[in-house]
Amino acid sequence: MEIIKGILSNKTITVPLIAWFIAQSLKVINVVLFEQKLDFTRFIGSGGMPSSHSSYIVSLATVVGKIQGVDSAQFGISVAVAVIVMYDAAGIRRAAGKQAKVLNKLIFSQKGKEDFDENLKELLGHSPFEVIMGALLGILLGLGFA
Repeated sequence: MEIIKGILSNKTITVPLIAWFIAQSLKVINVVLFEQKLDFTRFIGSGGMPSSHSSYIVSLATVVGKIQGVDSAQFGISVAVAVIVMYDAAGIRRAAGKQAKVLNKLIFSQKGKEDFDENLKELLGHSPFEVIMGALLGILLGLGFA
């Protein structure tokens, strides 16, 4: 029981989980508002607005900065990891999603498309705006809950 109590009182665990949950919930709400459909798969899916990866990792860095201080090695490591995650979300994973979109068009416009039973996943990464909004959400939640 002490282990669970310790985990639940650890802000570096709970705040990022809250940030992830809120960001993923906002994705579902955005689909309802802009596409007029209820799509709960957006709650567990990658891509979309805001970036839950960014909100998770930036809230962690924010909490670490508040707890350990912005001059600590832990904060520096958290920021370095946050930059890598956000770069990956807006760069590499976004490019992979664009490639999947092109490949889907190519595959399903050709004869022999019956050999493929599903599309490649296109919504993998984020636009820079989605990453920034996720980061801002992470900062706000990190400052608010820590």
